[in-house]
Amino acid sequence: MLTVPVYNPLGEKVGEESIDPADFGGEINKQLLHDVVVMHLAARRVGTVNTRGRADVAGSGKKLFRQKGTGNARAGAKRTNKRKGGGVAFARRNRDYRYTMPKKAVRAAVRMALLSKFQDNQAIVLDGLDLKEPKTKQVVKVLQTLRRPDLTEDEATETVGETKAKARARTLDDRTILIGLPAHDPVFHRSARNIDGVQVAPVSDFNTYDILKQRYLLLTREALNALKQQVKDKPTRRPAVSES
Repeated sequence: MLTVPVYNPLGEKVGEESIDPADFGGEINKQLLHDVVVMHLAARRVGTVNTRGRADVAGSGKKLFRQKGTGNARAGAKRTNKRKGGGVAFARRNRDYRYTMPKKAVRAAVRMALLSKFQDNQAIVLDGLDLKEPKTKQVVKVLQTLRRPDLTEDEATETVGETKAKARARTLDDRTILIGLPAHDPVFHRSARNIDGVQVAPVSDFNTYDILKQRYLLLTREALNALKQQVKDKPTRRPAVSES
């Protein structure tokens, strides 16, 4: 069993949450993670480039002069790419780079990406943060108090007279973070959308690329419960076939 630390908005550790690796696939397939990340990156490519080929420029397609007898080099149509104003050879066209993979493979990759965060001590659970109205300062203050979960004991030890920069390096402030919520929360989204490196999304919208791109995963306690329920509703293994 894996454990994830639980902190309150004041940065105090208030407990731990247990994670069963079997619920998230049990093991990590790096090749599958790579394939799904490439799929997401391909879908984000902008394929709006367009250059004019021979068929797109003005001019006659007639041969400029006869093949032999003029003393000139052989010449074809006016619109060829060899001449000024002609079309581009192998002109590039608008295209859509997106492609799809099997849904079961994509869902398995999401579970593996989450499992990698839990195994690498890059996940943390936040309990008790309740925003009544959009307040970016309040979210920033919380990030400045939360300790990085992947610190060793020596790195987490405070020294007498240490600088503010050294103390700040132990917190989640100025780190890339994916904040998971149980459902879409417009108040929380408006509170955190202007913070550099912070991304907010409900756990139902998690994808492999966003999970791996952000360094840390910050979940509310309700979001973690929703995530556990979500992975349990979708079996990770094939049902055994009876030998009858």
